[in-house]
Amino acid sequence: MAAPASTDIEVAEFAGQLFFRLWRASHTRTAETLNSIGLTPALFALLNVLGARDGAIQQQLSSDMGIDPSAMVKLINELEGTGLAERGRRPGDRRAWEVSITPKGRGTLERARRFVTQVEDEVLGGLTAADRRQLLMLLRRALVSAPPLPPWRLEEGD
Repeated sequence: MAAPASTDIEVAEFAGQLFFRLWRASHTRTAETLNSIGLTPALFALLNVLGARDGAIQQQLSSDMGIDPSAMVKLINELEGTGLAERGRRPGDRRAWEVSITPKGRGTLERARRFVTQVEDEVLGGLTAADRRQLLMLLRRALVSAPPLPPWRLEEGD
């Protein structure tokens, strides 16, 4: 069993170090859990967005999620290949590709959300429900003011 995480001030004084350690704990467990149903964290993220939107424009998904367009095509291809999403020309705008979650995708998404919630319960177990809500609010606020990054590419790893 791993030793508990240090809370020494030398480690805790930089948010980036804490973000990295928390991300690593969350991401590793999430990837392991999602793998059991054939998803990666990136595929889950996309499926989660598709589940919240009724027909999303592929180009807009790429922009909104900060994902390189070529990486987005590959992710959509994977979801489409497993029957979790479908893509077609948008009615009224034949130039735009619209991506929708399928009924099979919705069922997989519900399962994946339960798995990810369990991982978050493990990783954030030391926080109350109010603490978690506040953490999400603070992270969203910080993200809005963070310097922009180039879009995520598949080569960066999932």
